[in-house]
Amino acid sequence: MAQVATPITVDAESANDPVLDRKPENRVWRKFRTHRSAMLGGILVTFFVAVAMLAPVLPIPDPVATDWGAVRQAPSVTHPFGTDEIGRDVLSRMIWGAQASLLAGVVSVLIAVLMGVPLGIAAGYFGGWIDAVISRCTEALLAAPFLILAIALAAFLGPSLTNAMIAIGISATPLFVRLTRGQVLSVATEDYVDSARAIGLPTHKILARYILPNILPPVLVQATLTVATAIIAEASLSFLGLGQQPPAPSWGSMLNTAKNFLNQAPWMALWPGIAIFLVVLGFNLLGDGLRDALDPREQ
Repeated sequence: MAQVATPITVDAESANDPVLDRKPENRVWRKFRTHRSAMLGGILVTFFVAVAMLAPVLPIPDPVATDWGAVRQAPSVTHPFGTDEIGRDVLSRMIWGAQASLLAGVVSVLIAVLMGVPLGIAAGYFGGWIDAVISRCTEALLAAPFLILAIALAAFLGPSLTNAMIAIGISATPLFVRLTRGQVLSVATEDYVDSARAIGLPTHKILARYILPNILPPVLVQATLTVATAIIAEASLSFLGLGQQPPAPSWGSMLNTAKNFLNQAPWMALWPGIAIFLVVLGFNLLGDGLRDALDPREQ
């Protein structure tokens, strides 16, 4: 007699079993969404990005328009965050200042990644004199504190937001060179890389197919964390007059102005300080969550 096959049923608990969830993207998302602090960081970052992108269409006053009849007014219905020393709306300047801070953070890190990752790959994969030259130059840059180096480069290039981003990007490049080099040295010894060399696969294909994809997760995590550092650096440069130039709004330049009116108008310093704290916290929490989610050893 022919036997009837018994259907296999999977209950809800088994369907959510991480062992059965084999797709890497599903595993990463599952781990990330259960990371509460990472989700909080993602919400904070998304909020500030949305505010910066929607600044041109939001019904807010001109951030550079002055009103001498509303100088240093306390927060009110008309001006929810108050006004500054020449009557400009602080909320409007905060929203437009988010563009400068986030742009500086992202562009600076993009510059550092585009410069540091190729140099790190070259140093780690080819070795020899290439590694020696790149490593010695990297160590020389790392000998100077990050912010001091950024200030020196920004002062040399001249005060502007563009030059500040370039200075921060160059200052952050050694971090990515060192990280990438270490990751390449680890991946290059794997059996699948040796097999690719043995069958005569060209170097550029080995780098593109086997080296780069396997070093991207730690680079992505470092990039997310470095955005927070870059935002603080941009605020510091703007505070010193080396970043975004007045009357264009920037959180750092707003703090520089507010320091002269802490007793008369404390709200001028309160809101930029809170914004810098929250956006930096958001990127740090997001980076920590990505690090845990992308770690294959974490289940």
